[in-house]
Amino acid sequence: MEKTGKKKNRFGLLGKEISYSFSQRYFTSKFEELGLSDYSYENYDIPEISDLETILKEQDPKGFNVTIPYKEEVIPFLSALDPIAKEIGAVNTVKITQNGLIGYNTDAYGFQKSLEPFLKPHHTKALILGTGGASKAIRFVLEQLEIDHTYVSRTKKEKQLSYAELDERIITSNQLIINCTPLGTHPNINEKPPIPYQFLSNEHLLFDLIYNPEKSAFLKEGETKNTAICNGLDMLKFQAEKAWQIWNDS
Repeated sequence: MEKTGKKKNRFGLLGKEISYSFSQRYFTSKFEELGLSDYSYENYDIPEISDLETILKEQDPKGFNVTIPYKEEVIPFLSALDPIAKEIGAVNTVKITQNGLIGYNTDAYGFQKSLEPFLKPHHTKALILGTGGASKAIRFVLEQLEIDHTYVSRTKKEKQLSYAELDERIITSNQLIINCTPLGTHPNINEKPPIPYQFLSNEHLLFDLIYNPEKSAFLKEGETKNTAICNGLDMLKFQAEKAWQIWNDS
């Protein structure tokens, strides 16, 4: 990846197979609106996390976001972790300073800001579908909000549920269900987590971290049962603005 030298203030998204990136479109538009002609935001699409060193040397970014699959793998490359990122155990924003790379997690902020307007008093128990880096931020927020929660994954693990174990009792008693898996992301828009959707009701709230498509197969299934639904677009916007604030704080 060659350094173009066109922009002085360079930012980007570190990930794998990220041509779909929301972040690049969002920040490019933001820089244009703010008249920041010497700013750019690029996709740092790398096959292995070890390639980060090449990015830092050749691209010389001021900061970058981190997405799948590097939210946890990036941590050994950092000089310090913000307390929230340290507690979560995953990083999605990195600030580059004279003292090295500092990791932050703005996913938690973005999720909480986008979730709270939909919460009802009966949303006291939640299922977190998926156990990747993004799910750690979700768990952190649910703990802050004092919402009981259980991970659901393909294989049975201690203190977690497998999809095969989900039944009417579990679905009925967990009226907040959050999809942290990539199932349903464009172009595989017909995929969805294998939960028993027939047990959903209008008391449920389905939250999908996916934003493309706007209404995933997971959310569409919820709609047929009159559940409340929310996709991940506002979460992305909130976390992006928080990242921008971090990069600009002296």
